[in-house]
Amino acid sequence: MTADTEMLDHLNERELAIIEFEATWFTLDEDRHEAIRARFACSVEEYNLELNRVIDHPAALLADPLVVRRLRRHRERRRRALIDGTAAGEQA
Repeated sequence: MTADTEMLDHLNERELAIIEFEATWFTLDEDRHEAIRARFACSVEEYNLELNRVIDHPAALLADPLVVRRLRRHRERRRRALIDGTAAGEQA
């Protein structure tokens, strides 16, 4: 077993499913919030808390580096926007 495989073992099936969902949700025919409630049996708020925890896990980068980096960037932009008082998509 390689070190990368061992790291991936630190993510459970639900955490891997969350990363996969974030990579593919836009291809679904249903609303993202409805899909979250149906697939993960939790509120969108609970899902977002869990998602933030998952993308901070070092093994998440091994599961899907592009998606995890994108999610981290978006989260950082939202945080900066809250601090700066600008809209998340707005350039200062």
